[in-house]
Amino acid sequence: MTRASNTQGGAVTLSKEGLPAWLDPVVHAVETVQPLQLSRFLPPEDGAGRQSAVLILFGEGERGPELLLMERASSLRSHPGQPSFPGGALDPQDGDPHGDGPLRAALREAEEETGLDPAGVQLFGVLPKLYIPVSGFVVTPVLGWWREPSPVGVVDPAETARVFTVPVADLTDAENRAMAVHPSGHHGPAFLVESALVWGFTAGVIDRLLHFAGWEHPWDREKQVPLDWRS
Repeated sequence: MTRASNTQGGAVTLSKEGLPAWLDPVVHAVETVQPLQLSRFLPPEDGAGRQSAVLILFGEGERGPELLLMERASSLRSHPGQPSFPGGALDPQDGDPHGDGPLRAALREAEEETGLDPAGVQLFGVLPKLYIPVSGFVVTPVLGWWREPSPVGVVDPAETARVFTVPVADLTDAENRAMAVHPSGHHGPAFLVESALVWGFTAGVIDRLLHFAGWEHPWDREKQVPLDWRS
């Protein structure tokens, strides 16, 4: 079992031991999915891009399985106001970006942004690295089980507008799904949940996870939500 309260020193490992049975389809998806099945945007072959990590944290709430998300502050230069997974760029103290550095960074950033206690998080999987062309980030999605939930909330209002959880049942509800249309013409999956429009990289990863875990329900891909030009 992962005990990662010391995210800057001790080993941070992956473990599937003792996970709830409902996570089995997610574990299988993580073990079998190929990079191009997740996104057409993969890290540059020349190694360019800033290494970063996000924490995809599954918990169990009053309405069953749920995901932890946050809304970025509107004043931020990168992706302002967007709902996202907790995460950010690797720091030197996180260690090897090709080793356990992304695991440590995902936990550290989640603690800094939401106040969660990393000791209650069991990391169980890592998805292939993906690329966000608009910001140049190479992102490692790290998956965790919130074995021992801790209080979460906004730590720094300059970085985070709010922290919230979304029931998986709401993410799979066809009524809450649409295609987001960016002024550039880019189309991508979106979720209208918890008074938020989840789109972009975060929605893309959630969409693929739901699909490959077998949790996806049929939804109307002709339903469109236009994005504000500032997005």
